[in-house]
Amino acid sequence: MEKFKVIIVEDVPLELKGTEGILRNDIPEAEIIGTAASEQAYWRLIKDHQPDLVLLDLGLGGSTTVGVEICRQTKQQFPAMKVLIFTGEVLNEKLWVDALDAGADGISLKSGELLTHDDVMSIMGGKRLQEALVGYEIDEYDERFLRHLALGYTKDQIAQLRGMPFGVKSLEKRQNELVQKLFPEGGRGSGINATRLVVRALELRILDIDNH
Repeated sequence: MEKFKVIIVEDVPLELKGTEGILRNDIPEAEIIGTAASEQAYWRLIKDHQPDLVLLDLGLGGSTTVGVEICRQTKQQFPAMKVLIFTGEVLNEKLWVDALDAGADGISLKSGELLTHDDVMSIMGGKRLQEALVGYEIDEYDERFLRHLALGYTKDQIAQLRGMPFGVKSLEKRQNELVQKLFPEGGRGSGINATRLVVRALELRILDIDNH
């Protein structure tokens, strides 16, 4: 694939350096044309340089709503521009939903090796991550299992719930099966944890926070 231009929005210098390193080492097609540490700096930058991809941290200046609003306005003004959320907010299900509703093309987490070449290239190829498995159906126990994982429950705690007739071993098997289904290209490895599994379920609209 041809090179594409990237702007990184990140207000923590150490994390910015890490993100730049990931792009340069793992995604050589990405050309970083600018970085911004605040909303104001971002809008000044994007006036003069319109990238193909905005890699957006949601938590700017201690406020996660700023990142969501940047995403919304960017997609309104530049519909063809891709916005990939790269966030450390790993246990905020509502925030992920807000970001997707604002038009984000996908979400990656800052824990583990989760900003992958395949995910970025899929987005640049025009695929929103939540469209990857249209029509995928799960049973009520999978949905309940994923929802409790999103709320921070351990498998031991979930196994104790009324209405969840599975032991811990069965839940581990169920989680592994969900990983295989939701990550058909890269689900064989052990790098996909419960948090990333929940993020993918939200992106695919398998989980809907508004319908409990």
